Amino acid sequence: MIDFHCHLDLYPDPQDVLAGVDRRGTYVLAVTTTPKAWRGTNKLVGERKRVRVALGLHPEVVAQRHGEVALLCGLIPEARYVGEIGLDGSPPHRQSLDLQRTVFERILRECSDHGGRILSIHSRGAATEVIDALDRHPHAGVAILHWFSGTKSELARAVKHGCWFSIGPAMLRSARGRDLAAAMPPDRILTETDAPFVREGNQPLMPWQAYDCLGDLEGVLGFEPGTMAPKVQSNLRRLARASSPAAIPRG
Repeated sequence: MIDFHCHLDLYPDPQDVLAGVDRRGTYVLAVTTTPKAWRGTNKLVGERKRVRVALGLHPEVVAQRHGEVALLCGLIPEARYVGEIGLDGSPPHRQSLDLQRTVFERILRECSDHGGRILSIHSRGAATEVIDALDRHPHAGVAILHWFSGTKSELARAVKHGCWFSIGPAMLRSARGRDLAAAMPPDRILTETDAPFVREGNQPLMPWQAYDCLGDLEGVLGFEPGTMAPKVQSNLRRLARASSPAAIPRG
């Protein structure tokens, strides 16, 4: 099982979640919302080989935490994964877009300067601007667009750029999400939860529930039942092989 976008440190009891991850052999990318959380989350995760921590500065908090971009850039040499980063053009965060752009561009430049990173990127309400920025920084790394919600034409641009996509159960609950997933290259898809923000009833999804979307994903892609899980696992292995030059240390 693979959860490539999970806010592990924001669960009420992260250690309990990690125990469940260990029991089930789940692979997790624990994204962070601020760079100040990165070292603490690494300490929480410890030496687990199946859990990696991404260095992030979430666009929703840039208005209040933009001063931390210098800290993030200073930590990039130590991090293999960078996320959650990106832009949010939705109404609650539109006023900070100029600041978000400045921060995002700086992070992409820094990633380029250090040989590229694996990036987990937020693009809600700003997919065109995110792809424009990625086009300006072609050596920033491998971009995985988390819970993509742009238009079909924006998706086509992202695919042409070489972006990957992480998809979770919540995305496939809507007809629009299913329609977008159907147009994504199957060999560039990973699974995610975006938990604990995504919930099932009154409870947050757990990392091992990322695969709850596989049946719907197989349906929209026209795959036989049971074929998507090995495909996602193969994708993760290929991503790791393609994106692990010696210059990029393990996070």
